Amino acid sequence: MTEREKMLAGELYDCGDKELLERWHLAKNLVREYNNTQSEDLENKNKILKKLLGKVEKNVWITPPFYVDYGNNIYIGQNTEINMNCTFLDDNNIVIGKNGLIAPNVQIYTAYHPTNATQRFGLPKDDGSFEFCKTQTKPVIIGNNVWIGGGVIILLGVTIGNNVVIGAGSVVTKDIPDNKVAYGNPCRIIRDNN
Repeated sequence: MTEREKMLAGELYDCGDKELLERWHLAKNLVREYNNTQSEDLENKNKILKKLLGKVEKNVWITPPFYVDYGNNIYIGQNTEINMNCTFLDDNNIVIGKNGLIAPNVQIYTAYHPTNATQRFGLPKDDGSFEFCKTQTKPVIIGNNVWIGGGVIILLGVTIGNNVVIGAGSVVTKDIPDNKVAYGNPCRIIRDNN
């Protein structure tokens, strides 16, 4: 099993793997290119997104700056807007349904590390250096017709259902079912969204 396969399976994997680092560097270069492309140059921006992301459907609008880890684990449905300064750490899949609205400064995390430092880094080498940090992942799934408010943090393994609103500043640690309005830290369901 490759390190990428381990990563997507949620197993402990080595972030310093050559294949993963090559994709990581490619993603950083594509993101830099995207973030520096003229705002009105939609054709070039769309070309870059098709190289960067795993899937991007029609009428997706991402306002720069935008940040990712690998990019190719992000799948975005049609008619979705992602506002400025969003960070998607896509060490596992991030799936965003259609008709989504993601406000500025939203962070989506799919990765976590062992809490034990020795499990995270291994034992120090003879020269005092450490291995790359060991990591595990879980996907984040966001349904259709979802509005994520500004500054929201969505943690790994979370599924947000269809027709959900997540209030600004929330930290989403658990699944939110369809047709709910939820907010807070930790995020909790406040009412139905009819």
